Amino acid sequence: MVDGPVVETGSGRVEGLDLGDVKAFKGIPYAAAPRFGVPAPVPGWEGTRPAVEFGPAAPQLAPAPGAPPVWRPGDGLDCLSLNIWSPDLGAAGLPVMVWIHGGLWKHGSSRMPQYDGAVLARSGVVVVTINYRLGFEGFGHIDGTADNRGLRDQIAALEWVRANIAGFGGDPFTVTVFGQSAGAASIAFLMSATKGLFRRAIAQSIPAGHRSPAEAADVTATIARAAGVEPTWDGLAALPPEAILAVQDTPVREGFTAFGPVVDGELVTGPPWASTDRDVDLVCGYTREEYRGQGQPAPPGVDLAVVASSVGLTGEAAEDYRQGFDDPFTAMLSDALVRMPTVRVAEAHGRSWVYELAWASPGLGAGHGVDIPLVFGIPETRFAGRYLGSPPPASFGPLSAQIRRAWTAFAATGDPGWPRYGAERRTRIWDVEPRDVDDPLAASRRIWSVPVEGLG
Repeated sequence: MVDGPVVETGSGRVEGLDLGDVKAFKGIPYAAAPRFGVPAPVPGWEGTRPAVEFGPAAPQLAPAPGAPPVWRPGDGLDCLSLNIWSPDLGAAGLPVMVWIHGGLWKHGSSRMPQYDGAVLARSGVVVVTINYRLGFEGFGHIDGTADNRGLRDQIAALEWVRANIAGFGGDPFTVTVFGQSAGAASIAFLMSATKGLFRRAIAQSIPAGHRSPAEAADVTATIARAAGVEPTWDGLAALPPEAILAVQDTPVREGFTAFGPVVDGELVTGPPWASTDRDVDLVCGYTREEYRGQGQPAPPGVDLAVVASSVGLTGEAAEDYRQGFDDPFTAMLSDALVRMPTVRVAEAHGRSWVYELAWASPGLGAGHGVDIPLVFGIPETRFAGRYLGSPPPASFGPLSAQIRRAWTAFAATGDPGWPRYGAERRTRIWDVEPRDVDDPLAASRRIWSVPVEGLG
């Protein structure tokens, strides 16, 4: 007996959950994942498939010591699924928002509670969250097979949305992709590689980071050597995913991850700001203290000139940070890791709206990731607790509601509610009292030689 809502997809019927004002469908397969291969079509099924539980995560280690594992070896490799929250299955074309999670290209899953789409869907949009392959399985380079399998998974998910989302009340031609960190960088890369699959994009905290073919080959060689196999498809495919996970961080000497999109000349031609499609409307932004939430505070007596050199700056730049910022260490690393890459994307894209999230959470200030509970409107998760504490500050609710209104308005109309980023570099400052200002990162842009003349 069927109790939940049922929708027909191209592969067969799925039965979801009735949450009252929102209907949810979880763990719908959108593609198959051949080991180290490009995503393949999903075999169809007879009858009605339950869609009431999240699918397995991509193979990965726990994100931090003591954190609960998202994936265990028994979960296997069949991870390419998506989840849908719809406020009206019978609607004639609601805006669609497709979330791509972050996690250093090696962590994360759409099953994580901070990505539950119910609150956002109540604003009148169909919300989709996806899994994609991570770490070596998704981004490791192997001669003879395609690079950037994780990005190709994302494209397969967007193709599934184009073909099927109308049955869930969504408009397949009014799709906005949104994502944070590695998910935001994914969006930047996808803009020039997915003509027509999405109309708008929201990229929250775009990091630097991509790999040349030679760099990616070196990572593969190091991992294979640590695992005791040849760096070939046969050698690596003979290993279970947990054996690769056990050594996949071996190449990390500085930074946070050995992985990132590989310049393959097809999907990825260079850094995120080299991949742009001006037919896509883009909201992009950063948090004021991006480095908080990613790394450790400045050690006592830190030599700022050494830090500057490590990110490609000069000793003169270190002095500029000392003179111009209250916390020069955090400002420099925030610029290097996220703020300058995000601004470079905005400068290159042209059709952009830019924001800075300045709201200071009680736990990690305006650190990397604080935007996630604000965008999804969920303050109660373990993830959100690192930033918000319990109970969350009184200002969280009103600010979250304003950001969600801006995101969903942009998905519906292409207007987030503040001026476009033009010659004055007008930027929305999200804080207890949101406001719009001109060029809040002018000093940083000068240090990094990001264009300071007006945009044409």
